[in-house]
Amino acid sequence: MSFFTLITQDDPPVHSESNPVIDSRVAHDIDGPILPGLPDDVAKYCLALVPRRYLPAMGSVCKKWRSFLKSQEFITVRKLAGLLEEWLYVLTMDSEGKESHWVVLDRLGHERQLLPPMPGPTMAGFGVVVVNEKLLVMAGYSVIDGTGTASADVYEYDCCLNSWSKLSSMRVARYDFACAEVNGKVYAAGGYGMDGDSLSSVEMYDPESNTWTMIESLRRPRWGCFACGFDGKLYVMGGRSSFSIGNSRSVDVYHPERHTWREMKNGCVMVTAHAVLGKKLFCMEWKNQRRLAIFNPEDGSRKTVAVPMTGSSSIGFCFGILGGKLVLFSVQDEPGYRTLLYDPSASPGSEWCTSEIKPSGCCLCCVTIKS
Repeated sequence: MSFFTLITQDDPPVHSESNPVIDSRVAHDIDGPILPGLPDDVAKYCLALVPRRYLPAMGSVCKKWRSFLKSQEFITVRKLAGLLEEWLYVLTMDSEGKESHWVVLDRLGHERQLLPPMPGPTMAGFGVVVVNEKLLVMAGYSVIDGTGTASADVYEYDCCLNSWSKLSSMRVARYDFACAEVNGKVYAAGGYGMDGDSLSSVEMYDPESNTWTMIESLRRPRWGCFACGFDGKLYVMGGRSSFSIGNSRSVDVYHPERHTWREMKNGCVMVTAHAVLGKKLFCMEWKNQRRLAIFNPEDGSRKTVAVPMTGSSSIGFCFGILGGKLVLFSVQDEPGYRTLLYDPSASPGSEWCTSEIKPSGCCLCCVTIKS
């Protein structure tokens, strides 16, 4: 997903494996056993049983432990042990619109953690993706010393280590673009480039090699769009394109195995919030904030359902996913609004309910991470 809301930071040092503060605290022996006297598979299982709140401290014990905590294998072992939990990572803005920060909510809506400030300058039009249960914040537009420029920087937050690190930069600096995870890879498509020109270029990030690769371009430049992954394919929709007047309803579908694009019709337009739940895409369109649009990528069909009224009728929404339900947060810090939950598997007439889950401040974006 891509966001055109400012993210403000104080430009702190990046927490990464190259950070001397961390390196000074870890051992240099990475060739020894994970836990002396135990086979590595047993040792890994023991580490995976440690409660989540102690994981950052574990990452400072030695390089071998830190490497395991950063791996996808660690998440897999915790999943097999039945310890994975869903956490909502919400980017919020204060009431004055000056400062933003990431907060972590548990399944009950309790704020459990405030993330360290993200490195880098103030950004707008950046992209947010979760891959391998890590949070990636990509590219965007910044103004430094009065000069605006597009960025290609990419930062990753590791929830197990509670730290940010800088990844390889994108091949093309861009903002107001579409991005999504598909089959463990991250895709960034379209947007605006360095000179403000609209882009048709698309690139793919491989977390294993930490590299970006240019792939087949969109059939036309597209900006202000968003993307999602379904059934191993990348869907790009919404926004505007150079081939359409106004907002585009066309959907560009990329097949990674065939390296080809095709077009579908009847997509969502002027989308202010979106989320993938199951095999459906849920959207809120700007023209009608009281109707939830549900898009089926298998046949391109779409339907809408009425959104119950809680609080002001002018409330904008930010979507999240928790426990198989769609969470509708209020974009504004609205005192009278109660968070809505939509359960697509519920019997007709009982899909909607309210919840006490509510982050403090204005909700800008929300993603789900299992750890």
